[in-house]
Amino acid sequence: MGRVTVRRPVRRLTPDGDRRRPDALAAEEPLEIRVQGTPLAVTMRTPGHDVELAHGFLLSEGVIGAREDVAVARYCDGADATGRNTYNVLDVTLRDGVPPPDPGVQRNFYTTSSCGVCGKAALDAVRVRSRFSQDGPALTVDRTVLAALPDALRERQRVFATTGGLHGAGLFTADGTLLAVREDVGRHNAVDKLLGWAVQQSRVPARDAGLLLSGRASFELVQKATMAGISLVAAVSAPSSLAAELAEDNGMTLVGFLRGASMNVYTGDGIE
Repeated sequence: MGRVTVRRPVRRLTPDGDRRRPDALAAEEPLEIRVQGTPLAVTMRTPGHDVELAHGFLLSEGVIGAREDVAVARYCDGADATGRNTYNVLDVTLRDGVPPPDPGVQRNFYTTSSCGVCGKAALDAVRVRSRFSQDGPALTVDRTVLAALPDALRERQRVFATTGGLHGAGLFTADGTLLAVREDVGRHNAVDKLLGWAVQQSRVPARDAGLLLSGRASFELVQKATMAGISLVAAVSAPSSLAAELAEDNGMTLVGFLRGASMNVYTGDGIE
């Protein structure tokens, strides 16, 4: 497995002078995701929880909807110049009867760590329809419970504490329990890893859980939450206009600027 952090020398400049010292940087490496041996996407990610990442990615692309849809996920022939496995190629075998990804919505084989939809091959493929119904009771959370969650998320972002360079995402319950937290150099990868965890734990659809984001709520992150059946998304920073539109269309509660006791509720009525 690749390293989560990398040490590099840095020249530190301060009003008191300058000195050289080692610094920890968040690792960023490519991960090629294959389905049935066919390359589907390459994403720049922080190594770790790669199987979860693949499950979450395939869920958000509408390829799978449950853990039973995946027969095997394994690393394959990614090797460096010395022949050492780089663990940067992951092949997913779908269960018999599960259709492979539609070639019309395949990505252009490369996705940066900052963009989860920029690799889409067609504009019409950006908005993917969830297989989970929007009916049924949605998550409601007390505002005081929600206000405490960003600090709880930060406490569990161990690599961020070392590098300051990773996004975080957490899945939480109505009482404020963080079920799982994932970090990554790409905000969409952090969410995919989290949703992959939920798939593997058979917690999808996750209408009884909310998604907490350490940064902004962009369209692709609200889209991923929709694909997992999540009914509430809360972000420390701002949402985009398209994210708010998508949340409203899906009956989702969308919260932004969640800082201390203050927050903006853009859509939905899930905050008490």
